Amino acid sequence: MHSLDDLKSGRLAGSVRLDLACGLEQFPQEIFNLADSLEVLNLTGNRLTSLPDDLGRLHKLKVLFCSENRLSELPQGIGGCAQLQVVGVKSNRIVHVPPAALPPRLRSLVLTDNRIEELPEALGDCAGLQKLMLSGNRLRHLPDSLQRCTGLELLRIAANRLEHLPGWLLRMPRLAWLAYAGNPLPAGLRTPAAPAGFPRIAWQDIQLDQRLGQGASGIIHRARLKGREGAVAVKLYKGDITSDGTPLDEMTACMLAGSHEHLIPLLGRVEDHPEGIAALVMELIDPAWFSLAGPPSLDSCTRDIYPVERRLDGPGLRRLALSIAHVAAHLHGQGLSHGDLYGHNILCDDRGHSLLGDFGAASFHPLDGSTEARLLERIEVRAFGVLLGELLARCDEQLQGIKALQQACVQAEVIQRPGFAGIVQQLASLHRP
Repeated sequence: MHSLDDLKSGRLAGSVRLDLACGLEQFPQEIFNLADSLEVLNLTGNRLTSLPDDLGRLHKLKVLFCSENRLSELPQGIGGCAQLQVVGVKSNRIVHVPPAALPPRLRSLVLTDNRIEELPEALGDCAGLQKLMLSGNRLRHLPDSLQRCTGLELLRIAANRLEHLPGWLLRMPRLAWLAYAGNPLPAGLRTPAAPAGFPRIAWQDIQLDQRLGQGASGIIHRARLKGREGAVAVKLYKGDITSDGTPLDEMTACMLAGSHEHLIPLLGRVEDHPEGIAALVMELIDPAWFSLAGPPSLDSCTRDIYPVERRLDGPGLRRLALSIAHVAAHLHGQGLSHGDLYGHNILCDDRGHSLLGDFGAASFHPLDGSTEARLLERIEVRAFGVLLGELLARCDEQLQGIKALQQACVQAEVIQRPGFAGIVQQLASLHRP
């Protein structure tokens, strides 16, 4: 983190990145002194109510973060930044998004947790848009022009006021990661009630130990459970909007996902936390397990980052692909889309076993065999196809059958992609000696 004194003194001359979080109420004009070098500007966590109309003077700026401020409108100056590709302005007070605020080279736009009721039709002019995160707003519809953004791959529209999903949305050729829970959608698409018969665990029977990790939706602790040998894990959910949706929708999805060998087993839910915090108790995963990949970077936008040393042989790739397809087929058999089917949400061990986690972007679809249900499943099939392509890129063997399947999963005509049950059958036949 940089200081305002460093900026004003000129000690940051030539900086490519600037991070300022010091209670700013006005945009420091000294930032323009970095115009010939600055590519990443992070003003998150201040008290800004506006940005300069001439922000485009930062002619090399590629990334702008201005979350957790007091903006009521997406600043029009943003649209004047010719090289700007990544814009993150979540958790403000934004009501209005002017057409002029959209930069021409926009790839990623994050407006989560604002007060937006309508988006401009000009959004459809952002031909390079890949990632659009709008959860936690007041949207009643999406602009029809968005269908012109044929490169859109990731869309988060959870926790809005949408009463239907437009038909064109489900046929977008590259859409792979979609979250829409928490909207007043028709039955079958709405988040259902939590299962009534799910095991309950009394808070007094839990003894929390050290914190294991913290994500967007909650905090995970190692814990002891009365009457059970060995440690368990307890996830305490936050009540806030995350970039994917609401933590309570995530918790419901976890419970409704059911049991599967490639899901982390749940032991029960806690309903009597003294502060009213929702919580789940689950089996503790051995710390030797590792994430298959790291999350996307600013440059990769919608693509995971894999360790250079991560390589797969043919049998290992087939085993991993089959396990992921199996669990995806199971979830869709429950009427559940994972919404975030990525390598960074898959845990592996050194024996090739895998577990799919993180249901923060999960949504529901009907089990009526309708075209809508089939399209929603095949959006996730594209995510699986992207993942399969990443695995193939890390294997030196020529696996022609899997390559052909991968191409079928990512084809532009959504309804022509195979369903997960068919994918399991194909992979199982290829997996046989």
